[in-house]
Amino acid sequence: MAELGPRLVHIVDEVPELDGVDDLTMVVTLSGFLDAGHASALAAQHLQDLADGVVVATFDVDSLYDYRARRPPVTFVHDHYEAYEAPRLNVRLLRDTGGTPFLLLRGPEPDIRWEGFAHAVREVVERFGVTRVVSLGAIPMAVPHTRPVAVTYHANDPSLLTGRSPWASEVRVPASAQALLEVRLGEWGHDALGYVTHVPHYLAQMDFPPASVVLLEQLERGGRLTVDLTALHRAAEECEEEIVAYLADHTEVADVVQALEQQYDTFRRSEETGASLLAPDEPLPTGEDLGAQFEQFLAGLDDSDDTDGKQE
Repeated sequence: MAELGPRLVHIVDEVPELDGVDDLTMVVTLSGFLDAGHASALAAQHLQDLADGVVVATFDVDSLYDYRARRPPVTFVHDHYEAYEAPRLNVRLLRDTGGTPFLLLRGPEPDIRWEGFAHAVREVVERFGVTRVVSLGAIPMAVPHTRPVAVTYHANDPSLLTGRSPWASEVRVPASAQALLEVRLGEWGHDALGYVTHVPHYLAQMDFPPASVVLLEQLERGGRLTVDLTALHRAAEECEEEIVAYLADHTEVADVVQALEQQYDTFRRSEETGASLLAPDEPLPTGEDLGAQFEQFLAGLDDSDDTDGKQE
């Protein structure tokens, strides 16, 4: 295996718990780009809380992380600093609700050296004989929270897919370390699949456990694991109650949600009947049109973040 610069991962020499295991899933959740509503982070924490687990591989964060772009928090107490929260990127050996062992790769998405990171993950996969790698993610979408959470299914082998994605055409999107990892693992002969949930864009900055529930339900299918979702279902119900209470006091937001509901239902009906959403003489939007709309959406998020910061 080709080395790309200094070694990026340290793997423990012996893991007796994996002796004799011939079907092993590794779950990947990288915080940052693919984590709208903190859905994948909540899912990862839920998996980690299922049982105590040991770290079996540790990545060299200093070689992958841009500290000035994402400054880790530290506590200032009266006259000194303490409780520095160092970013960590590691692999834990865990067990699902039924006692089946699996690996969880969790931490911040690398800012640099993606190819080196992919090679390092390959080392882990081949060292422990991982059968499949399942990645979890979430993206903001113009969808209402009152409708089922949609999922984009993807895999480097079509036979691994466990559902049909809503995307019926080719679309170019910004890359992620998880996307590159899936591509490279396929080139190296390793199975990789994943799930990306669609989180309402107006809830993308807050915890949205309903999307985490869907991610773990899909993981059960694609990763062949069993996960007790009782606590997460409870968190999802509480989240929905909080949203209902908020909308009752903010009619302008409720109006936006209602418009999204109408848009969503119209799209679903057209999908079921095969009808077009466009008038007969209306041209399809170009890639530049869609790109401009997406840039406007991102600019709106930036403006919202600036406003929130001033209020704080």
